[in-house]
Amino acid sequence: MKRLLTALVASSFLITPVAAFAQPAGSFEVAQNYDRYQRRPVDRHVDRHVDKHVTIEKRVIVKKKERWSRGHRLSPAERRHMAQVRDYRRYKLRQPPRGQQWVRVDNDFLLISLATGVIVGLTSAR
Repeated sequence: MKRLLTALVASSFLITPVAAFAQPAGSFEVAQNYDRYQRRPVDRHVDRHVDKHVTIEKRVIVKKKERWSRGHRLSPAERRHMAQVRDYRRYKLRQPPRGQQWVRVDNDFLLISLATGVIVGLTSAR
Protein backbone atom coordinates (compact mmCIF):
# COMPACT_ATOMS: atom_id res chain seq x y z
CA MET A 1 0.00 0.00 0.00
CA LYS A 2 2.84 2.32 0.86
CA ARG A 3 4.49 1.67 -2.52
CA LEU A 4 1.25 2.37 -4.33
CA LEU A 5 0.80 5.77 -2.64
CA THR A 6 4.41 6.69 -3.32
CA ALA A 7 4.00 5.75 -6.98
CA LEU A 8 0.80 7.86 -7.29
CA VAL A 9 2.41 10.91 -5.68
CA ALA A 10 5.50 10.59 -7.89
CA SER A 11 3.41 10.23 -11.03
CA SER A 12 1.32 13.29 -10.08
CA PHE A 13 4.52 15.35 -9.88
CA LEU A 14 5.61 14.13 -13.29
CA ILE A 15 2.24 14.68 -14.98
CA THR A 16 1.60 18.24 -13.66
CA PRO A 17 4.04 20.12 -15.96
CA VAL A 18 2.92 18.15 -18.98
CA ALA A 19 -0.75 18.91 -18.23
CA ALA A 20 -0.01 22.63 -17.87
CA PHE A 21 1.53 22.83 -21.35
CA ALA A 22 -1.20 20.73 -22.90
CA GLN A 23 -3.98 23.26 -22.13
CA PRO A 24 -5.32 25.28 -25.05
CA ALA A 25 -4.36 28.94 -25.39
CA GLY A 26 -7.94 29.91 -24.61
CA SER A 27 -10.47 31.96 -26.52
CA PHE A 28 -9.72 34.49 -29.22
CA GLU A 29 -10.27 37.30 -26.70
CA VAL A 30 -7.45 36.09 -24.44
CA ALA A 31 -5.06 35.93 -27.37
CA GLN A 32 -6.12 39.43 -28.49
CA ASN A 33 -5.48 40.85 -25.00
CA TYR A 34 -2.10 39.16 -24.91
CA ASP A 35 -1.11 40.84 -28.19
CA ARG A 36 -2.37 44.21 -27.00
CA TYR A 37 -0.27 44.03 -23.84
CA GLN A 38 2.77 42.96 -25.80
CA ARG A 39 2.58 46.09 -27.98
CA ARG A 40 1.94 48.53 -25.10
CA PRO A 41 4.97 50.64 -24.18
CA VAL A 42 6.46 50.08 -20.78
CA ASP A 43 6.03 53.71 -19.72
CA ARG A 44 2.34 54.54 -19.71
CA HIS A 45 3.06 58.27 -19.53
CA VAL A 46 4.84 58.44 -22.88
CA ASP A 47 1.93 60.18 -24.58
CA ARG A 48 1.83 62.96 -22.00
CA HIS A 49 4.14 65.83 -22.84
CA VAL A 50 4.80 68.30 -20.06
CA ASP A 51 7.15 71.24 -20.44
CA LYS A 52 8.24 71.71 -16.89
CA HIS A 53 11.58 73.28 -16.18
CA VAL A 54 12.75 73.27 -12.60
CA THR A 55 15.20 76.00 -11.74
CA ILE A 56 16.98 75.91 -8.41
CA GLU A 57 18.27 79.27 -7.35
CA LYS A 58 21.09 79.35 -4.87
CA ARG A 59 21.11 82.43 -2.75
CA VAL A 60 24.23 83.17 -0.82
CA ILE A 61 23.78 85.47 2.13
CA VAL A 62 26.97 87.19 3.06
CA LYS A 63 26.96 88.73 6.48
CA LYS A 64 28.64 92.04 6.37
CA LYS A 65 31.20 92.18 9.11
CA GLU A 66 31.16 95.62 10.56
CA ARG A 67 34.50 97.26 10.93
CA TRP A 68 34.44 98.91 14.28
CA SER A 69 36.43 102.07 14.70
CA ARG A 70 37.08 104.55 17.47
CA GLY A 71 34.49 107.29 17.60
CA HIS A 72 31.72 105.17 16.11
CA ARG A 73 28.46 105.63 18.04
CA LEU A 74 26.39 102.57 18.94
CA SER A 75 22.62 102.89 19.19
CA PRO A 76 20.88 101.77 22.42
CA ALA A 77 19.42 98.80 20.51
CA GLU A 78 22.92 97.69 19.43
CA ARG A 79 24.23 98.07 22.97
CA ARG A 80 21.36 95.96 24.35
CA HIS A 81 22.27 92.99 22.15
CA MET A 82 25.98 93.01 22.86
CA ALA A 83 27.43 90.73 25.51
CA GLN A 84 28.92 92.63 28.42
CA VAL A 85 32.36 91.39 29.51
CA ARG A 86 32.52 91.28 33.30
CA ASP A 87 35.66 89.11 33.61
CA TYR A 88 37.96 91.32 31.55
CA ARG A 89 41.13 89.86 33.10
CA ARG A 90 40.28 86.48 31.62
CA TYR A 91 40.64 88.01 28.15
CA LYS A 92 43.74 89.99 29.21
CA LEU A 93 41.95 93.33 28.92
CA ARG A 94 42.70 96.31 31.11
CA GLN A 95 40.20 97.45 33.71
CA PRO A 96 37.66 99.83 32.15
CA PRO A 97 37.64 103.36 33.57
CA ARG A 98 34.57 104.70 35.36
CA GLY A 99 31.66 105.20 32.96
CA GLN A 100 32.97 102.71 30.39
CA GLN A 101 32.56 98.97 29.86
CA TRP A 102 33.91 96.19 27.68
CA VAL A 103 31.45 94.45 25.32
CA ARG A 104 32.09 91.49 23.05
CA VAL A 105 30.91 91.49 19.43
CA ASP A 106 31.74 88.29 17.54
CA ASN A 107 35.51 88.08 18.02
CA ASP A 108 36.12 91.72 18.90
CA PHE A 109 36.11 93.52 22.24
CA LEU A 110 34.90 97.10 22.30
CA LEU A 111 35.39 99.57 25.11
CA ILE A 112 32.33 101.80 24.99
CA SER A 113 31.16 104.79 26.94
CA LEU A 114 28.03 103.94 28.93
CA ALA A 115 26.47 107.37 28.64
CA THR A 116 26.94 108.05 24.92
CA GLY A 117 27.67 104.66 23.32
CA VAL A 118 30.82 105.93 21.61
CA ILE A 119 33.61 103.40 21.04
CA VAL A 120 36.62 104.50 23.05
CA GLY A 121 38.88 101.52 22.30
CA LEU A 122 38.84 98.16 20.61
CA THR A 123 40.84 94.97 20.45
CA SER A 124 40.56 91.55 18.83
CA ALA A 125 40.30 88.31 20.76
CA ARG A 126 43.43 86.22 21.04
